[in-house]
Amino acid sequence: MPENEASFIDSPELSASYAWCAAEIRQFLTPMWKAAEVLPAGLRPHVLAVCGFTVHSDRIADEGGTQQVRAERLARWRSDTLEELRTGRSGHPSRRAFVDTVQRWDIGHALVEEFLDTLQDDCASPPFFETFAEQRRYLRGVAGTSNEMWMSLLDPTGPEALALASVLGEVCQLVDTFEDLPIDLAAGRCYLPRADLRQLGLKVGDLRSGEQPDVLDELVDIQLGRWRDLLEQAMPVAEMVRPECRPFLHTMLLGSWMQFDEVTLRKSRVFADGMEPLTSTGAEQRRPPWPVVNGAPAHVGVIMDGNRRWATRQTLPVSRGYQAGGQAAMRLVNAALRLGVRHLSIYAFSTENWDRSQEELAVLFDTMADGITQGTEWLHERGVCVRWCGRRDRIDTSLASALTLMESLTSNNDVLTLTLCVDYGGRDELTRAARALAAEAVAGTIRPEDIGPADLARNMYTPGLPDVDLLIRTSGEQRISNFLPWHLAYAELVFDPTPWPDFGLAQLREALATYAGRQRRFGGSLPGPARPVVPVPAP
Repeated sequence: MPENEASFIDSPELSASYAWCAAEIRQFLTPMWKAAEVLPAGLRPHVLAVCGFTVHSDRIADEGGTQQVRAERLARWRSDTLEELRTGRSGHPSRRAFVDTVQRWDIGHALVEEFLDTLQDDCASPPFFETFAEQRRYLRGVAGTSNEMWMSLLDPTGPEALALASVLGEVCQLVDTFEDLPIDLAAGRCYLPRADLRQLGLKVGDLRSGEQPDVLDELVDIQLGRWRDLLEQAMPVAEMVRPECRPFLHTMLLGSWMQFDEVTLRKSRVFADGMEPLTSTGAEQRRPPWPVVNGAPAHVGVIMDGNRRWATRQTLPVSRGYQAGGQAAMRLVNAALRLGVRHLSIYAFSTENWDRSQEELAVLFDTMADGITQGTEWLHERGVCVRWCGRRDRIDTSLASALTLMESLTSNNDVLTLTLCVDYGGRDELTRAARALAAEAVAGTIRPEDIGPADLARNMYTPGLPDVDLLIRTSGEQRISNFLPWHLAYAELVFDPTPWPDFGLAQLREALATYAGRQRRFGGSLPGPARPVVPVPAP
């Protein structure tokens, strides 16, 4: 690895080649382009050079001409690339930056050869994987190798970090597989293990027909189980690189989890409709809500419990539990958007949590601050309005500044209101509201006998916050723990045993279904619907 990570690009031709690689990624692999924006400036061109080379190689294998023409073109590309790596020089405008990066960072040539050999095999004949093990060898060859190449630039902690980067590459290729399912199936290419199809009595042609949706759902569930296993294996990789590179890996993991949730939502429809890549920004990226039976509750509150127990069960430090919990919070927001929830309140830090050790508090606040910094743009692009509910006089100043900035930036958004309860306690909120009303009474601006519920509500931390319709608490505990007592007066309660870091769209959808099945009386004698609900249009 170069001693100076901001290694100079010493010629116009080389500079143009790095720019070409960046443009290739921006056009054809936008999620990677977005993720790489958080990398240090000295690393970013080299990571994009590796990705630009692999993406362009894949396009040579897939695009333009007959299968024979593509195979011949890819064979020449492979031969020329390996020769240039042996000599350490390239005159090719698009390979020059890649060869330069390989030389500067001492990337193993065997990885490049394994990648190109896998592409050649895939180009030579339609894919056929009998088992998941065979599918994994393909995933490793076409994407795990690429990840290992650029992972070596991030100061990995050792061989395990490179192996986990390869697993993350397999996950990213699975994402690509599901995004492209209709296109590949129409071209006679099926990247799913044939043993899975046979187990369910399916043939490749059945996948496009849309018949037997229940059986196709079962096939998707099999793939999702393996996808989840790989994602959970890959999760630790984000902490195995230098600190300034961790947001890059966290972004890649989060994107993979969100596409996992999207397949969970679509199930068998993914065979016919595919799935949009996480490529666009702003309004173009906002997927319409998915239909929910009887509509979604207008306001969902969530007590995110179980981060520490999750970490303990996996023999991981508590900090890893908080990091996994932060990603689960972003997944929750995405799931709420997809299921049509309009108000979401989450219990991030209570007034009682100050009793934890200073070391743990420091980790928790650092994790929250990092999550807010990394997530603000994402939330803003999706029309999320963020509000801070809680005391503002005790939180670490850097965290408080990040929360305030996020509030200000997103204040005009209206797709979903996300209320972050930070340094919040329900009794404290009610006490402060009562104190404020007492001061008004002493000042003569309100008579005690005129005080009503609306007066107390306007003195809460977040005036205008609607009543909670559904409260979810994770990790099996069955109490509300001083969370929004005023707003929970008629909330339906769902206690989910899932530890918070494992909570995703499937669990939220199940809670919404439970809510839809409840009859709410609101103190009356006649049963009524689980109101209020938000009608959700078809996508």
